[in-house]
Amino acid sequence: MAAKMGVLPRISNSKLAMYSDGHPLDEVHYLECKLILKPDRFVSPPSFQDYAKVVRRAAAENDVDFSTSGFKNLKPKIREVVFLDTKDFSLYNHAFILRRRIAYEDGFPIGEPEVVFKFRHPDFETAAKLDVRPNIRGEYRIKFKAEALPLKNKLGGYRMLFSHNVEFGLNQARGVDSASLATLVNLFPLLATLKKSGAQKIELVNHEIVEEVLQDLGELDFGKGVTAKCNAALWRQRGDHKLLVGEFSYECKFKRENELHEKAMERCKRFFVSLQQIGREWVSVGTTKTGIVYRLKGNPPQAHE
Repeated sequence: MAAKMGVLPRISNSKLAMYSDGHPLDEVHYLECKLILKPDRFVSPPSFQDYAKVVRRAAAENDVDFSTSGFKNLKPKIREVVFLDTKDFSLYNHAFILRRRIAYEDGFPIGEPEVVFKFRHPDFETAAKLDVRPNIRGEYRIKFKAEALPLKNKLGGYRMLFSHNVEFGLNQARGVDSASLATLVNLFPLLATLKKSGAQKIELVNHEIVEEVLQDLGELDFGKGVTAKCNAALWRQRGDHKLLVGEFSYECKFKRENELHEKAMERCKRFFVSLQQIGREWVSVGTTKTGIVYRLKGNPPQAHE
């Protein structure tokens, strides 16, 4: 395993303690655990509650409190998700992901589209030293996450990825919908190394628009003040509603690493591994939601996930 869950690696070289302009390196403030689920298990809204029963059983067996108070009778949320890249997947082949998402309510979009640009890599230092700050005058938010996923080829373990993200509303910047890689380089300077790659036009990945059905399930309490809201999601193609992939996830947020108490993290790990075994009929191994979309046309990119 690249990193122990709840114990974050350190930058070993003090010269890497800041970016080129002197800004301190971003720190990890999120631990997110994800299970990729088989989409055909989700056939109606009650299917989400069927999986919640699996979550409850795993929680009970690992001394984790699972509360649904305040989450009952919630309707699934609908969001539209698209990925942007060159035809030859220049971004994804270099571990970058550019995503645009917008929420819907009663059939109509609400709020402005959200843009997420991320660099995701199994090596902590590689992820930490890249400055993902965008060249915009508007507001943005950095989210540096440690992500736990199952092992690629079997159930019963976990591996770690580090996802260095920046999020902002589409109205905060121009050029995200541009058809030019050069425009994206102006928006995200760290993409300058990709300018010499083959394709230069930016388009929807595999010309696909994803419809996400997201159901909040409850809150997990691992003790010692470590809690995480959890949800399950179904991704399907917009139009014909072809099922793509499902996911269960929960996220712990913290200001300092010492807030992740060792006993709480041990419960978190046991719960994550146990949930794979108890709900093995639901779990799909060896991919991610993003990876599924990139492979829709049978042209697999060079994944770093």
